[in-house]
Amino acid sequence: QVRLVESGGGLVQPGGSLRLSCAASTIFRFNAMGWYRQAPGKQRELVATITSGGTSNYADSVKGRFTISRDNAQSTVHLQMTSLKPEDTAVYYCNLHSPSLGMDYWGKGTLVTVSS
Repeated sequence: QVRLVESGGGLVQPGGSLRLSCAASTIFRFNAMGWYRQAPGKQRELVATITSGGTSNYADSVKGRFTISRDNAQSTVHLQMTSLKPEDTAVYYCNLHSPSLGMDYWGKGTLVTVSS
């Protein structure tokens, strides 16, 4: 089984920055990783993904502001968030996709609150 643990969330003012981290209980160099978020009353949505080769993609709403990265040796993935907006407020979840098992693994989430 795979366990993902997010950290780095908190309260930040609009325009500020936060760096989220996700630690995995196993190596995942062959897996695509991602960050998703869910705001109250909304469905969970894709924020950013990164392939095993390091290719990233982003939701239009965060392009130019967020950066996803991974460190396969440490089994960690990060999300650097800058120029944060109140609409970025959500619980952010780390995701690992396993094609061989045909399933996704999720962390418990870390809350990001952007407010003045």
